[in-house]
Amino acid sequence: MPRRFYARPAIEVARGLLGKILSHGDVSARIVETEAYLSVNELGLTDEAAHSWRGRTPRTEVIFGPPGHAYVYLIYGIYDCLNVVAEPEGSPGCVLIRAAEPVEGIEAMRQRRGVDRIEDLANGPGKLTRALGITLRHNGADLTRGPVTVREPERAEAFEIGVSPRIGITRSIDWPLRFFVAGSRFVSGNGKLKGRARTMAPGSASVSRDA
Repeated sequence: MPRRFYARPAIEVARGLLGKILSHGDVSARIVETEAYLSVNELGLTDEAAHSWRGRTPRTEVIFGPPGHAYVYLIYGIYDCLNVVAEPEGSPGCVLIRAAEPVEGIEAMRQRRGVDRIEDLANGPGKLTRALGITLRHNGADLTRGPVTVREPERAEAFEIGVSPRIGITRSIDWPLRFFVAGSRFVSGNGKLKGRARTMAPGSASVSRDA
């Protein structure tokens, strides 16, 4: 996707990423679940669940940089999590890629994950990065150039977007900033947070490629 796709409010980018294809090498997956993390919300409240809410640090510097870059961090000392930097430079918005539907390189994903069931290969942020071979070394990578990229699917399909509070956080817990393809069996959380949904037409959250 072009830079301008990411240079928008994090909520718009989180919604727009649904249905897009996340690729790394010969492995790719359709994004089905995201979470937005903001600098402030529409009421001017600080998003204390965001890593950037305490300001710039060596760890979060990439979030304050140009949009369209990867912010990868480690949780529990084990799992890599992939975020997409959103909003104009200096405004620290980002989007966590929570889950995806495997599309290409499924056998490679099974070997990396050590599981066979396709629904379990990338149905969580740590599972997703392991399945696609994305690690801390990709922190700061330019998603408009690679090696990790996001692109339009070859054939866009209409789907409903589910909305719910984010998962696994202890601050700003009620903000409805988790977005997912409603009815997808590849989302995380086993459908515990169903939320509300609306229909999204093919291409309705996209922007032109010429940027």
